[in-house]
Amino acid sequence: MEFRNCRIIGSGKYLPKRLVSSNEIDKKIGAPSGWSEEKSGVRVRHFIENETASFMATQAINDALRDANLDGAEIGCIIGTSGTMEQPIPCNAALIQQEMGLGKSGVTCFDVNSTCLSFLVGLDLASYLIEAERYQNILLVASDISSVGLNWGQNESCVLFGDGAAAVIIGKARYNESGKVIASRIETYSEGARFSEIRGGGSRCHAREYSNNTKEDFLFDMNGKAIFKLASELMEGFVSRLFEPGKFSIADMDMIIPHQASRMAMTLIRKRLGIREEKFMSIIEDHGNVIAASLPMALHEAIKQQRVARGDKIMLLGTSAGLSFGGIVLEY
Repeated sequence: MEFRNCRIIGSGKYLPKRLVSSNEIDKKIGAPSGWSEEKSGVRVRHFIENETASFMATQAINDALRDANLDGAEIGCIIGTSGTMEQPIPCNAALIQQEMGLGKSGVTCFDVNSTCLSFLVGLDLASYLIEAERYQNILLVASDISSVGLNWGQNESCVLFGDGAAAVIIGKARYNESGKVIASRIETYSEGARFSEIRGGGSRCHAREYSNNTKEDFLFDMNGKAIFKLASELMEGFVSRLFEPGKFSIADMDMIIPHQASRMAMTLIRKRLGIREEKFMSIIEDHGNVIAASLPMALHEAIKQQRVARGDKIMLLGTSAGLSFGGIVLEY
């Protein structure tokens, strides 16, 4: 088994100004008081007012730079790992570089998109670049705005989401420092490709085709029951394959940080895998599902709340549209 020396040296997050309670959501969708919180597990989330994705990203990045005691000029590569895009072209990372005031820097910018698993996939790829010493410091940032694309007629999905951004800076672990990627795995089962999608906005259903008759194609559409069923069938086998090279078990993990999909999905993961509650990081109650920003946001909170310590084994785990499964075991 090959380790990749890759150390998390800083993290940060940003939440929009507007706070939206479950009661407000209930009124918006015409549901009884308490229905949306019971369904989703989300008590409160944040929605943008006038923030852009690149603005939110930059606020989270500044937080991470302070945490790492670094200057923006010391970042060699910016990887956008959002599940949503500010605009189709250019990539989010280029817009973020501009927002950071680094427009003349020449710093490498590109995006990695695996919807809700974008940060996990980006971290996996970036760890190889760090190990190869292609870059000294890499910035991964996920900044997602779900609120503009929710279908308020689809109660099952619209109650789940929030907006926000999270950033993580990685570098190579020096001698006697903890920090490595121990195992990683990503699998996609495209039999579930239509279970979670936005059909409009690309070349297949271009924005010029938008009309009142097609507007739902441009909004988020999810078959939660189908996703839940497929994830239930495949999750345990996926985790076994992730652990197999290192002969790990759940008991070897000091903290499991899941994608904050929904309370139901997270409860399924915890019970199916036999994870003790104190080893399971949940922030969905006061953040909602922030798409790809959920994983780095939960990681950031685990660090700041001192629920993880240097040298701990952490597993990042989740699913995304595709249907994809992703997992990383890392030493913090």
